[in-house]
Amino acid sequence: MHVHFLDPYQDGSSPLHRLDARVKLLLTVAFILVTALTPIGAWPVYILLFALVIAAQLLAELGLGYVLKRSALALPFVLSAAPLLFSVAGDALLTLPGLGWVLSVQGLERFLSLSIKSWISVQAAILMSATATFPDLLQAMRALRVPRLLVAIFSLMWRYLFVLVDEALRLMRARLARSGESGLAGGKTGGSLIWRAQTAGGMAGSLFLRGFERADRIYTAMLSRGYDGEVRSFPLPPLSAADRIALAVGGGVLGLILLLNFLIR
Repeated sequence: MHVHFLDPYQDGSSPLHRLDARVKLLLTVAFILVTALTPIGAWPVYILLFALVIAAQLLAELGLGYVLKRSALALPFVLSAAPLLFSVAGDALLTLPGLGWVLSVQGLERFLSLSIKSWISVQAAILMSATATFPDLLQAMRALRVPRLLVAIFSLMWRYLFVLVDEALRLMRARLARSGESGLAGGKTGGSLIWRAQTAGGMAGSLFLRGFERADRIYTAMLSRGYDGEVRSFPLPPLSAADRIALAVGGGVLGLILLLNFLIR
């Protein structure tokens, strides 16, 4: 399947790439937790957390633009917090005429704080997935005693993304093979907008049915090979001295930031 664009992993030999997946998973989860616990309006702590992410990006040798561009995809989801601008009571900053909505200073502060924390957390997750392969992360989850069922759900969800994309590419190739091209410059093929919507709906339904049938065949093949919900692999080696040092240093820095959060609160 030529769907390598789905895999966020970027091959490299940087110190962050060589770090054990268990350490990266622990530090990433701890970083996101510390970021979530940061008080509203703690701008110096936000700058410190962002500086840590930038330092990790430089250490991973991915370039600053790689993570920043991909993290921008999460910004539209921040709009779900937009009602906070008008629902949080406080000092009036702006009143929308005709609607009676009052934009408060406290609402703006909370909205910006949640947006920044979400943006920083997404960058940390992107950085982890870019420096550790997904199978390594699954093994790290099992080594850290994440429930087997949850790991199996993550594993199957990830693999079936490739299955769905493969089926979608087949449908698109079939559509192109059966579609004529207009000889006029700028001419469009196909019918009206309603007709295109009906065609797209039919393709979506066909994709669901074909994906479901293929998933059933794959699961039957897995059962015939002895699958019982557990993906078995060789036991992971113990953490090296460098991994232990990185875990201790990273945990210490995050612990200090968490202490700073409580002092600010």
